[in-house]
Amino acid sequence: MTGTEALERMRREELTGWHPGLERVRELMEGLGNPQDKLRYVHITGTNGKGSTAAMTARILTAAGYRTGLYTSPHLWTIHERFQVDGRMITDEDFADALGRVLDVNRTLEQPGTEFELLTAAAFVYFAEKKCNLVVLEVGMGGLLDATNVIPAPEAAVITNIGLEHTQYLGATLGAIAEQKSGIIKRGCSAVLYAQSEEVERVVREACAREDAALTVTSPGTLEVISSGLDGQEFRYRGAGPYRIALPGKYQLSNAMTALETAAALRRRGWEIPERAVREGLRETVWPGRLEVVRRNPDVIVDGAHNPQCMAALSASLSELKPGGKYTFVLGVLGDKDYPAMMGELIPLARNFLVVPVDNPRALPAADLASYLERQGVKAELCGTVEEGVRRALSSVKPEDAVCICGSLYMIGGARRLFTEA
Repeated sequence: MTGTEALERMRREELTGWHPGLERVRELMEGLGNPQDKLRYVHITGTNGKGSTAAMTARILTAAGYRTGLYTSPHLWTIHERFQVDGRMITDEDFADALGRVLDVNRTLEQPGTEFELLTAAAFVYFAEKKCNLVVLEVGMGGLLDATNVIPAPEAAVITNIGLEHTQYLGATLGAIAEQKSGIIKRGCSAVLYAQSEEVERVVREACAREDAALTVTSPGTLEVISSGLDGQEFRYRGAGPYRIALPGKYQLSNAMTALETAAALRRRGWEIPERAVREGLRETVWPGRLEVVRRNPDVIVDGAHNPQCMAALSASLSELKPGGKYTFVLGVLGDKDYPAMMGELIPLARNFLVVPVDNPRALPAADLASYLERQGVKAELCGTVEEGVRRALSSVKPEDAVCICGSLYMIGGARRLFTEA
């Protein structure tokens, strides 16, 4: 069975939709022999930044000599991206084998698992088979009831920036969402929190007190930026450094601080992570689709911003990278996102918009988005495909101009591929 055949089989046998709770995944893991219990984890949740933080943390651990698993979602182009060991994607043979074993057990259960539950189970099977020393595990949604939370107490539970997201499932306030995300904090683990609102910090501190978990909060006031641009950033943190990351964007400095605190928390638990590995890991981290420059002259930037918080961070970064400049945006969004708030972040920076469809059942029709933008008084052209949008953008800008492709992770993978496979 190939990976494609395994995916086709999964989609015939899965429970569709989002169904919170750990009962199904616990039963599934028990049928597989509980491979998740053989592994140790850094568990990462948050609204924004968790993928980049996970990538940095995993790269640091690999540089320190540990066999490191990395599980993230969603993917940009191929589902194999979600499963990595020491920076290498799972092979199609291993993916088909792990998912096939999961589906064989799933078939015996009274209620099948959801797609995310089945893929998460396959990740545990794969990482246990590869004998990973540590697995950096990104939450899918929330934390408390997420399928990844079937694991035992992690070495570190990490919470990145929290914003209002999936409010129909997680709650309508930052405090309620923080409660759900704090569900990854388990007795005796270490916890790391990206510094943010008092409301969020209070909830996280209370969770740590209940679970006897040592908490570290990042210290943005000690961040000293030495240089910042499209080619990367150099900085000091808490007086240490300098550190360099290849990832542009002010928000990536926040993620780097969180990764640094995570490495420090692991050190305090006895993991040997030399400073050399920290510097190397940060320097070598690549995280596609996050303020990624895929072409120069004209500059083309691809970013997965897909909610108002992400768009605010993207807008701030674009303004800093091109002060006073205007961008041509290639854009597509999902209909369940607060797209008026998202557009409010981009419109002040826009020369024009090229609106493209998103290949997802939850997509906002491109014509509806274009009409909305026109009503806001900005130029918006409707394109039939992502490829058409990119082609029109490149034909309309000068070498000194810039293009930004954003709006949905489900769209930017195809756009990015147009440049990376050229």
